Amino acid sequence: MSLGVTIAGTGSYLPEKILTNDDLSKFVDTSDEWIVTRTGIKERRIAAEGESTSHLGSKAAEKALEQSGITADELELIIVATITPDTLTPATACYVQQQLGAHKAVAFDISAACSGFLYAMKLAKRLIESGAFSNALIIGAEKLSAFVNWKDRTTCVLFGDGAGAAVLRASKEGEGRILATDIGTDGKQAHLLNIPGGGSACPITIDNADEGLATLAMLGKEVFKHAVIRMKNSANTVIERAGLQTEDISLVIPHQANLRIIDAIARRLDVPNDRVFVNLHKYGNTSAAAIAIALDEAHREGKIKRGDNIVMVAFGAGLTWAAAAIEW
Repeated sequence: MSLGVTIAGTGSYLPEKILTNDDLSKFVDTSDEWIVTRTGIKERRIAAEGESTSHLGSKAAEKALEQSGITADELELIIVATITPDTLTPATACYVQQQLGAHKAVAFDISAACSGFLYAMKLAKRLIESGAFSNALIIGAEKLSAFVNWKDRTTCVLFGDGAGAAVLRASKEGEGRILATDIGTDGKQAHLLNIPGGGSACPITIDNADEGLATLAMLGKEVFKHAVIRMKNSANTVIERAGLQTEDISLVIPHQANLRIIDAIARRLDVPNDRVFVNLHKYGNTSAAAIAIALDEAHREGKIKRGDNIVMVAFGAGLTWAAAAIEW
């Protein structure tokens, strides 16, 4: 009988190019003070020309595989969470499979925006528990710079590029495990955060090509309100399902979208700030990659140790939300 599913390795990759708030102020009406005060973001990474979402994801995956002790040709499942795929079809996961040489793996994408990595975690956990697969590589990867309206100061300051990954497998005696997961969706709020053009509902044509329809659009105040409520409830759900109390949690890794949201979640969960992981100031909002990157950084920086209980919680376009409680 399986003891559950453990995270055997984590990895992340950030492009080399750094775009600071001062850099942004040179071509859009904003300032470092304006951005930091409202978001907590100081800088973000921008993918190089020719560096696609699959490239970012593959580099993060290589680090996760190395740490896990599982080789690419042993992989059985690859799930890539992204809203910025290399192509509409095939899935970005197919390109990742090719780049890694993971030719035995079933590979597909999921689209749940900022919640995508935790959606992938829940799905992979269930598939491993069922016996369908013995291991899985889950990736959150985004090249949001390709879908940002660089003339809109309310959105272009928020987003960055990057990727994070984790390798999951059946846990052994004495190892940590994923204790509980939760996912949810409210499609009635789909209009609050979207990329309106580029799909079948609004194809990009010669007539509308200069209207910026294939870029991110957001009603920020409404998103903020929903994010805080949904993230709090989802986090509390997995804490309860895992049989934990707030004081049992060593670290909370929230979605890295806005420092005000992170602070609001910490207060509502009654978790002190020194037990909340934040790297938002360095990378901005990397959507599906954000929690994956934060998990890897927390792991490699020694902020998580064996036996710790951690809670990850996210919120994104859809509207979607997700949380996971993990014994490390």
